[in-house]
Amino acid sequence: MAELLGIHCAAIDNIIYMPIFLLFAFLAVKNFLRIKKGANILVHPDQCTTIFKNFSLFRELLKTIFLCSALFVIFLAFLQPQWGKRDQQVVQEGRDLLVLLDVSASMLAQDFKPNRLDFAKLKVRALLSKLTFERVGLIAFSGSAFVQCPLTVDHKTFLMFLDHLDTESISSGTTAIDTALAKALQVFADAKGRKNKNVILLTDGEDFSLNLTEIKQQACDQNIRLFSLGIGSAKGAPMPLFDISGNPAGHITDAKGNVVLSSLNEKLLQSMCATLNGSYIAASYEDTDIDRLVGIIKKMEKEKLTEKKLSLYEDHYPWFLGVAWIFLLIEWLL
Repeated sequence: MAELLGIHCAAIDNIIYMPIFLLFAFLAVKNFLRIKKGANILVHPDQCTTIFKNFSLFRELLKTIFLCSALFVIFLAFLQPQWGKRDQQVVQEGRDLLVLLDVSASMLAQDFKPNRLDFAKLKVRALLSKLTFERVGLIAFSGSAFVQCPLTVDHKTFLMFLDHLDTESISSGTTAIDTALAKALQVFADAKGRKNKNVILLTDGEDFSLNLTEIKQQACDQNIRLFSLGIGSAKGAPMPLFDISGNPAGHITDAKGNVVLSSLNEKLLQSMCATLNGSYIAASYEDTDIDRLVGIIKKMEKEKLTEKKLSLYEDHYPWFLGVAWIFLLIEWLL
C-alpha cells in the first residue's frame, strides 16, 4: 500500500493500467490538434466564429481538458485512495481441526501415486483449500507421535510444516494409532471450552497399538469426533526399500524372503470412527472424499477463533468517480 500526502492507495498495483489512460488522453489531445489544424487551414482564426457560427475552438479546448481531467480522476479511483482511520473489531469464526498423519514406512507403498504419504498430503491441501477459516493443527505419528504444528489459523504455516514431513520424521517405522490419539487428547486439553474437537486421521490403518481401546474411550469421554481417510487399497501393495543414498533398492521382505504387502485396514478405521461419532471415508483420486468431509464439517457450529481490533482506512474512490462523472457530463454538454 503506497502513501502520498496522507492518502493511501490500496490498489497501487493498478498503476499498470496507466499506459491505457495515457493513450486515451493522447488521442483526445491529438483529436483537438487535428480540429485546430483543420480550422486554421479552412479560415483565418479571427474569422472562424464568423464563418462557422456553431464552432468554437475554445470550446473544443475545454472539452479536451474536461475529458482528460475525467480520465485522470478515473485513474486515481483505480488506485483505490483511502484516508481517515476507523477502528473495527474483527472476529474470525470457524472450527478446530486436528490432522493426524501417518508417516510410518507402510505409507511409502505406491498403490496411491506417487505414494500413500504424498497422496495424503495432497488430500490435506485439498481439504484446507475448501475450509478457509478453520483453525488447524498437525500431528505426525508412526510408533510414536509429536505435534508438528499446533492449532493455528495461519494455513500457510501449517502447509509449510506439512511439506517437511516424511517417513524419516520419526525413527520408528511401525504404526501406533493410540499414540496419535493420546497426543490429540493433550492438544485439546489445552484448548478448554471448545465445542468442536475434530480429529482427521489419514492412515492405511496398519496398527500395532498397545492401548487403543482405553485411548478411544478417553477420546469419547472428551467428545472428540474422529473422521478418517483410508489411504491405500484392500489388496495391498509392497513397501519399497531405499539405500543410504535414498535410491530404490527393491522391496521389504519377511524372514522367508517374501515381499511384504501393506493393506488398508478399513474395518479398524470404520470401528474407530463409529465409536467417536465420526465418519470413515475411503480416499479416492477425485475430490469426492474431501467434498463429503467438507460437507460434514460445514454443518458444525462455528466458534470464535480469534478477535482483533484493526485500524482500517476508509475508501474514498467513489468521490473520485463522482467528480469524473461531472467532468464527463460537462464535456458532453459543451
